[in-house]
Amino acid sequence: MGLGLAIVRAVVELHGGEVSAHSEGLDHGATFVVRLPVAPLRGEIQPEHGPATSSLDAAPTFECPPALRDLRILVVDDEPETRALMQFVIEQCAARVTTAGSAEEGRAALAQAEFDLLISDVGMPGEDGYSFIRQVRAAHGDRRDRIPALALTAYARVEDRTAALRAGFDMHLSKPIDPSELLVVLETLIRNAAPR
Repeated sequence: MGLGLAIVRAVVELHGGEVSAHSEGLDHGATFVVRLPVAPLRGEIQPEHGPATSSLDAAPTFECPPALRDLRILVVDDEPETRALMQFVIEQCAARVTTAGSAEEGRAALAQAEFDLLISDVGMPGEDGYSFIRQVRAAHGDRRDRIPALALTAYARVEDRTAALRAGFDMHLSKPIDPSELLVVLETLIRNAAPR
């Protein structure tokens, strides 16, 4: 009922469907129903101008901000499902995504390439996102110290937002991730960024 269901919901909605869950209570199990639209039947002969498109090629159900096109975005999160969801959603908007599973991998990625945006989970084992962003911000003589950064956390309390901003993040977003909200926040970050 946690992050996995949120990912399922996001992917199903991207394909124009809906998902619901129902349970009679403790020890009675749960029923999950996924409803997807049926793609129209197509003949076997393909048109001369190219192959037929499938329902998977359809435009996403969320609006892609033009400001994200061709951006290089680094996603740092120890949860593979979260990384996969964010990569899927952001790449639908023609941005290029690199993922890292830890603060150490994130630093390695930043050392190898420049990025336009940084998204980092706060609650990672070992080195957390607060320590990671402090190191990114403390880097001298490097443009990466000004990279717009978004903090992800499972908590949405005011003190969590304040801690993220004090550590060096520019914005804060709570999990589970809503694709439309994520894209709006990323658009806001890139538009508010100082010229680099």
